[in-house]
Amino acid sequence: MGEQSLKKIIEQGETITVEFKSWIKANSMKDRINLVVPELIAFANSKGGTVYLGIEDDGNVTGCFGNYDLQNICESIYEKTRPPMFTDIEEIDYQEKKIIAISVAYDGNTYATSDGRCLRRLGKNSKPYYPDEMSHIYSVAQTPDFSSQIIAESSVNDINLMMVYSLKEKLKIRDADSTLPEMDDMAFLRDLGLIAEVNGQVKLTIAGLLFVGKDNSIHRLLPQAEVIYLHYSKDNLEEYNVRLDLKQPIIMILDRLTEKVQNDNKIQNVQIGLFRLEIADFSEKVFQEALLNALSHRDYQQLGAVYVKHYPDKIVIENPGGFLEGITEKNIITHPSVPRNKLIAETLQRLKYVQRTGQGVDIIFREMVSMGKPYPVYRVFNDAVQLIIASATEHIDFVKFIVKEQDTKQIFLSLSELMIMRYVADNRQIKLDKAEELTQVSGDEVRKSLTNLIRYGLLETSGKEYMLTARVYEAVKSDVEYTRDKTVQYIRAKEMIAEYIKMHGSITKVTVQELCGFSKEQARRTLEKMQKENIIKLTKAGRYAKYVLY
Repeated sequence: MGEQSLKKIIEQGETITVEFKSWIKANSMKDRINLVVPELIAFANSKGGTVYLGIEDDGNVTGCFGNYDLQNICESIYEKTRPPMFTDIEEIDYQEKKIIAISVAYDGNTYATSDGRCLRRLGKNSKPYYPDEMSHIYSVAQTPDFSSQIIAESSVNDINLMMVYSLKEKLKIRDADSTLPEMDDMAFLRDLGLIAEVNGQVKLTIAGLLFVGKDNSIHRLLPQAEVIYLHYSKDNLEEYNVRLDLKQPIIMILDRLTEKVQNDNKIQNVQIGLFRLEIADFSEKVFQEALLNALSHRDYQQLGAVYVKHYPDKIVIENPGGFLEGITEKNIITHPSVPRNKLIAETLQRLKYVQRTGQGVDIIFREMVSMGKPYPVYRVFNDAVQLIIASATEHIDFVKFIVKEQDTKQIFLSLSELMIMRYVADNRQIKLDKAEELTQVSGDEVRKSLTNLIRYGLLETSGKEYMLTARVYEAVKSDVEYTRDKTVQYIRAKEMIAEYIKMHGSITKVTVQELCGFSKEQARRTLEKMQKENIIKLTKAGRYAKYVLY
């Protein structure tokens, strides 16, 4: 680990996977080992983590010094844990001080100290968690799907029968052919996997609690299952003016927050021929998909609530639990679905709240792109995911054209095709590698999308570049100029202009027009930009203006 990486960790502070421990406050190496071991056990019994020796609780770096041996530290930890724990240890130079980073991974084993103490990580703290308690609340059945685990302390009295009735009635509307609503309540819940029988007693699964549990039962059995809604006015973006703390079933939360968002929604009416398109600040489909993603993909073993922050120009949704292994911001659209809570995802699908199990990120992207809005932004912070949905409609003419084009030609543009069209409308051209990066699909797939767009008469090629056809340019009224020589970009124009000045001493605006195939306005803007970048300077003004290298 480098100094910059450690700096970021220190700035973020202690988390569910990071702990700081002082070196100077311990009198001996034995004392330091005794400080470290419980924290490593807590990490190993949770999600893994790292203890940083030489950093105070407040992030002040005091360092490690004196005589110490990293191998001896590892061996001491090994001896003081049951079963013996294997750790990774690293010495890091930071601001001329030594920091010792000791890491442990989660491997499914339950660890304790040699004297029998067991701990686990809860938020930023490590708490006692004795082996006999690990099966006290949840059933001992070990399953990779946390949401399908049976809650041992639950009973039929924890079921909200009105919520069961509500789910049935909503399903009748969403899917008239479904036979699920015709079942009796217990059969309905059993078929969905929301309840199970243990020794003749009805027990709720985690998913069952989250779909049909009473409010007080959710609070008692799974207190971290909370959604906090914060509303901010345009007059004060720092302090919320409305707050809702919701420990309720998932669908109840969805309905309540959808209503809150829709009440504040502004609608823009766009006329397309005889057809009128309504574009809301925040699409109901996008918001619901985003919120359900957060609720089904959050880590329910981790403390912390799902936050929905509602600003005038954006909605920010934050949920505990980072991306699952293999998923990043750069592949989130196309990565195969790996739901963290499979039973929750499957229940949402069977109740017809989502089209399929998985992330549904492509649905969010498609809706945002087709409505001319900025791309949704995903960010990962420590062990949490943040999604930002903007309200602005940036490109009405693009929206009009796409809607009309699909309707007239009876075509349905894929998400990849829409993203490419939107990018080219904003940036004048696109190359194959950029199209791959943008759409997150393979070369063969993106070539197919580009070929389709050419076949539809929407794009044309110029060398290795793909550009809007003149017809599309006129329709979308892009801010990007459609020039005679479509291969000349600013970077190329800049190089050509600089090379010309080296050969001839100076250049005029007229010469720039001829050299680059620019209009008067394009030549003017290009020369002004080069002046701002201190590449060229103006030697004469007016009619005989000339530009020389700076």
